[in-house]
Amino acid sequence: MNRIDRLTAILIHLQTKRVVKAQELAKRFGTSLRTIYRDIRSLEEAGVPIGAEAGIGYFLEDYHLPPVMLTREEASALLFGAKVIEKFADESIRAEFESALYKIKSVLKRKDQEHLEDLEPRVQVAKRPTTPPFSDALLVDIQRAIGQQQVLQLDYRSAYKDETTDREVEPVGLYHYGAGWHLIAFCRLRQDYRDFRVDRIRQLNHTGHTYSSQNRLTLTAYLEKIQQTQHLEEVVVRFDKKVVRHIQEMKYHYGYVSEEEESGRWVRMKFMTQCVREVGRWLLMFGQWVVVESPDALHETMKELAQELQAHYLSERVNS
Repeated sequence: MNRIDRLTAILIHLQTKRVVKAQELAKRFGTSLRTIYRDIRSLEEAGVPIGAEAGIGYFLEDYHLPPVMLTREEASALLFGAKVIEKFADESIRAEFESALYKIKSVLKRKDQEHLEDLEPRVQVAKRPTTPPFSDALLVDIQRAIGQQQVLQLDYRSAYKDETTDREVEPVGLYHYGAGWHLIAFCRLRQDYRDFRVDRIRQLNHTGHTYSSQNRLTLTAYLEKIQQTQHLEEVVVRFDKKVVRHIQEMKYHYGYVSEEEESGRWVRMKFMTQCVREVGRWLLMFGQWVVVESPDALHETMKELAQELQAHYLSERVNS
């Protein structure tokens, strides 16, 4: 990126937040802090009213850059985002994003519009398997409540106890994992932080009350706390090199940490997991091309699973 483009990009970046740190700009543009300071001075000399607060960051003082035309690559990236949102967000988010995308498309050059029309059917995201949710239009309301620090009332169906409870919660953030969106919130009933699957919320209402976020953990702090309290067990296995290339994506789902290639036919891999038995079921598919080194519990689990499998097919033959 040349300097003129970087100055423009810095100005656009400053419009996206109330305050932007110099370190954030340096990281985004791959430059030193000294370069960012020099660029900020150049923008100020050009008449851009940039305010600064020591130890906090930079901000724009009543200034807005006129609409900027997107490049073809930027427009294409938005199309990719739309495809992902279509499958991984609920109806409320899809509707808002579609509306925003129409507005963006309206300011594109005719050739770029035609490019997106041609590209759209050529990019697809597989539909993720899910159970029918109670509601498919909650994410926008939840986001609004998070931003405005509003207390929510949830009619929530627990998957563990198979019962519905009425909760008042202070929303901390939204987190996507395990093929679904989760509302992380402070539950006033339990007086502790709880993880609510959004698709298990039967009904959501605004109580009209607000709370102070200063008294609550941020989403980042909550996730760090959970990771620290999780009990993870180390698993070490050896894979035959013949099958290693087939597990490059799957291994990350089972807590992959590292690997080292040994002389001969093996690659030793280390995993950290909460569920040794789940790892065992995965390893079973590799048969003689995997060897368990530790823990002993996993070795016993593999023998148990193999015996269960053998018994199943022997009984099936007899019954047939």
